[in-house]
Amino acid sequence: MMDSFVYALARGFFRIVRRMPLGACFSLGRALGLVLWAVLPGYRKLAAANIAGAFPDLTAREAAALARRHFMNLGANGLCAVKIPSLDSDEISRVARIDGLDHIRREIARARGVVLAINHIGNWELYAQLVYRVPEARFGTVYQALRNARLDELVNRDRRRLGVLTFDRKKGFNAALGLINEPGILGVLVDQNAGDGGMWTPFFGRLASTSTLAATLAHRTGAAVIPCAIFTDGFAKWRVAVSPPIDSPEDTVQRLTWKINKALEEQIRESPADWFWVHNRWKMPHPNFLTATQKRGHYLPPEVPALRPFRIVVRSPNWLGDAVMAIPAARAFKTGRPDARLAVLAPEKLAALWSAVPEVDEVIPFAKGDGLLRVAGRLRNRFDVAVLFPNSLRSAAEAWLAGVPRRVGYDGHFRSRLLNQIIRPKKSKKVARPLHHADRYAAIAEMCGGIIPPAPPRLWNPPAGGGPPVFAVCPGAEFGPAKRWPAASFRAAMEICSKETGCRWVIFGAAGDASVAGEIARDFPGEIENRVGKTSLEELIDGLRGVHALLTNDTGTMHLADALGVPLVAVFGSTEPALTGPRGPASRVIRHQVECSPCYLRKCPIDFRCMKAVTPESVAATFLAHWRGFCGGKPEASA
Repeated sequence: MMDSFVYALARGFFRIVRRMPLGACFSLGRALGLVLWAVLPGYRKLAAANIAGAFPDLTAREAAALARRHFMNLGANGLCAVKIPSLDSDEISRVARIDGLDHIRREIARARGVVLAINHIGNWELYAQLVYRVPEARFGTVYQALRNARLDELVNRDRRRLGVLTFDRKKGFNAALGLINEPGILGVLVDQNAGDGGMWTPFFGRLASTSTLAATLAHRTGAAVIPCAIFTDGFAKWRVAVSPPIDSPEDTVQRLTWKINKALEEQIRESPADWFWVHNRWKMPHPNFLTATQKRGHYLPPEVPALRPFRIVVRSPNWLGDAVMAIPAARAFKTGRPDARLAVLAPEKLAALWSAVPEVDEVIPFAKGDGLLRVAGRLRNRFDVAVLFPNSLRSAAEAWLAGVPRRVGYDGHFRSRLLNQIIRPKKSKKVARPLHHADRYAAIAEMCGGIIPPAPPRLWNPPAGGGPPVFAVCPGAEFGPAKRWPAASFRAAMEICSKETGCRWVIFGAAGDASVAGEIARDFPGEIENRVGKTSLEELIDGLRGVHALLTNDTGTMHLADALGVPLVAVFGSTEPALTGPRGPASRVIRHQVECSPCYLRKCPIDFRCMKAVTPESVAATFLAHWRGFCGGKPEASA
């Protein structure tokens, strides 16, 4: 019923317009365009934003003025496009001239078909008039059928009456290929966003998803690719401009697709108010805004200068260990598309960590006391995407208040309304195992179209030579005492190692671990250096790189050493290694499973049985065997 109503409405509209003089259509169309500009603020802003992106030298006022002229041209050309099919060839000749037809005739005379790269510039219905101008070849066009079959027939009836062959792309391209091979002329629209099926290549200095159809058809048939545009050339006057062929024998489909984009750019620059700016040619796909897994990938021609960046900000977790586990996922957002510029919004205490990641272009630190609006202000009008690794409401509010267009993260904590791309774990019929935190972060990147890059080279660099080994120990845990193996147990295990190897110990930790470190270091029967509370994050990284092995609790230092490739043994109790354990080949976990573990509590409410059951002798034996395995070049597998 609705389809019939829409068809009847369109048919009545066509009849009214076709009884009007062409000049009246043009004037009324301009007025309607101005009205639409006034009453459609969303499209008005979209057109102005697209224009500003394509012409960055324009001021905001100039971009807005060009958008207004565009709406007026769009209205005039749209209404005249309905009128044009009712005019005879003589009337068409008085209002439109065609330049460059010899380029088409020359290729047809060589028995070579033509792929005409057409677009939505000016009065596009004038393309059908090419049928009469090149009688020696048939003309057709590829189109996407409308869902309303009767309306589709109404729109295409006049084109077919003039002799234009129409090929529904949903029915395949064999007939279209046959036309090219006659040889004939096939018009293919080249200026629309191709979504996930397109190839990403530069358009006005930014990557745009571009259809490869025109280039593919030309490549298969050996046809010439000839750009064509229709410019508004005065009041109810138009000029059809046919350009020379742009293809070369050595062109790949990818390069030819980019050349079509380049030709389209030149046509738009000639008459910028004529193009269809209310179509978002640079639309960010959902969900895969990264191009690493896109079907046709991307093509960057060597002669194109640096692209304007696609700006991504990653909100870091607040804890050191979680931040370390998030690094591979953050790297995937940088490597996921060639125009990515990656910033990380992180607590000041983690700024040095993110600064050490080569893929990070900028670190935006914030202090513990910084308010929500202050943090949001540092992001405002700077980014295309915000990726939120924390699950907190605050992290989502920061991006939302900053006006970041795409806000990505997991649901929960009452923040779903602040996100517009929610990451949902893949459903499985099998019993789902909880994801390791690193995998949980990686899933965000993968569900945005990224691929986790290979791990960087191991940065562990212990001193060479025949001297005694240097071992590090991290006996604290910022989360709470439930994660800490008893200080007396650490000291006993360390004494065993010192007695057997003559090693030197270095204690690392935050200022809050001072009492635990003091208990271990006091009258220790061996060489020991207490650096607890005395190292910056940069110094901690350097210190870990230079030790032979680390003995630790489940801490941020453990994750940091794991990422650096330092051989380590970690004692777990209240937490779950499958969720937060180290995963590198140089890392090993010791855990005594009890009925109440993991509990994830800050303090043990009973007898701390999970940690007390881990003996110093077993830890020392495991630690030394693990260290010797690596020193001998035969690292043991992670447990």
